[in-house]
Amino acid sequence: MQLVDSHCHLDFPSLADDLPQILARAADNQVAYMLCVAVNLEDYPRIAQLATTHSHIFASVGVHPNHGEGREPSSRELAQLAQHPRVVAIGETGLDYFREQAPAGELRRAQQQRFKNHIEAAKIANKPLIIHTRAAADDTMRMLEELGAAQVGGVMHCFGEDWETAKRALAIGFYISFSGIVTFKNADPIKQVAKKVPLERMLVETDAPYLAPVPYRGKVNEPSLVRHTAECLAELRGDSLAHLAAATTDNFFRLFAAARRHQDGAEKH
Repeated sequence: MQLVDSHCHLDFPSLADDLPQILARAADNQVAYMLCVAVNLEDYPRIAQLATTHSHIFASVGVHPNHGEGREPSSRELAQLAQHPRVVAIGETGLDYFREQAPAGELRRAQQQRFKNHIEAAKIANKPLIIHTRAAADDTMRMLEELGAAQVGGVMHCFGEDWETAKRALAIGFYISFSGIVTFKNADPIKQVAKKVPLERMLVETDAPYLAPVPYRGKVNEPSLVRHTAECLAELRGDSLAHLAAATTDNFFRLFAAARRHQDGAEKH
């Protein structure tokens, strides 16, 4: 059995400072591959180096919608950075209105312009998008639909929206990724979505170091714990862990076509 943590932040200090042990625990829990996701350009070189050093770690490039400092890349620059052989996606990108304060309009315009640049970059680079959305589902989906994101596809990461949003994402070829949130007791709406998403369009992730699944909720998350999320999803769907793991691993490599599975199927460091 193999699992893929399709979204984590191994470069963040709480994980990077203990990386050898974290990777060993991931291997012990059959987490064979990981996607380390960028949130700004300043830290991107570390992510690219991680992915270059470890053949079972892949990288993305992008600027998180909430990132307020550092350089603002053009779509052309993002597309150029995405040509790195270990970069498999653009993002994470999207819209996040959760903490906005008045005047909201200026913030929303800035986020939407950044999001537009990322969608254009993905189309130029022909690589899928990693989408973050919070308190902004309608605008997120409208921009994906209107700007032609279906051309490259992508994933709704750490999905926390309703079934109507999931259906809109599925309709434009996107995948739905579930994090440790689905294991929480108060997550019934997300559990209901998890039962309905077609297995062939599902991914699993940690979003480490955040959102550790039950029974580790409140602690630092890490890729090894994606197994708990996968077990919860399998139970919700009346499936076996082995079957769900195989399907979500296949889905990962189908979506992120630039990622290469090891020929013998074994993890290599």
